[in-house]
Amino acid sequence: MIPADAFCSSRHVDISFIQLLQENGLIELITIDEKIYILPDQLLELEKFSRLHYDLDINLAGIEAINHLLNRVQDMQQSITELRNRLRFYESA
Repeated sequence: MIPADAFCSSRHVDISFIQLLQENGLIELITIDEKIYILPDQLLELEKFSRLHYDLDINLAGIEAINHLLNRVQDMQQSITELRNRLRFYESA
């Protein structure tokens, strides 16, 4: 696990932004002995959200919308792959 304060200081991110992301269900944090930690599998998402907010000046509502759309695109890509595999199966039969 990565201490949130270490992430924040190295990436110049406010801890309140990370807590807002957690409150809105975009990332998952763990608190142990009043210290906040970031799970390793959440790191890429957190970096993506941080770039959207700090580099592109996108607010939380915009981040939520972008995340929702990106998840939908990923789901559609998986569906397309499954359909292509089925089509190949039936074409080869």
